[in-house]
Amino acid sequence: MPDGTASRFLGGSPLSVVLRLILLSVVVGVILSTLGFDPLNIWLSLQRLVQALWNMGFDAFRWLWSYFLLGAVLVIPIWLVVRLAKGGRA
Repeated sequence: MPDGTASRFLGGSPLSVVLRLILLSVVVGVILSTLGFDPLNIWLSLQRLVQALWNMGFDAFRWLWSYFLLGAVLVIPIWLVVRLAKGGRA
């Protein structure tokens, strides 16, 4: 990709995007660590999720739907506010 296309795709210059992602990852990592999470804990949680989906069959869809709704209550309004704040800008 030419530099202009890469910058447009990434939302800025590649180096600045990488640096922002690194900084954001460190901040989120500190927050998750403070809450008691670690990479192994997250991996084991994902394994338990897959195992539960496999074991519970169609009940898993109901279980997953409740988590979706719980997350959507927070995610959708934040997304909407961010999109409205951008005012149609890319």
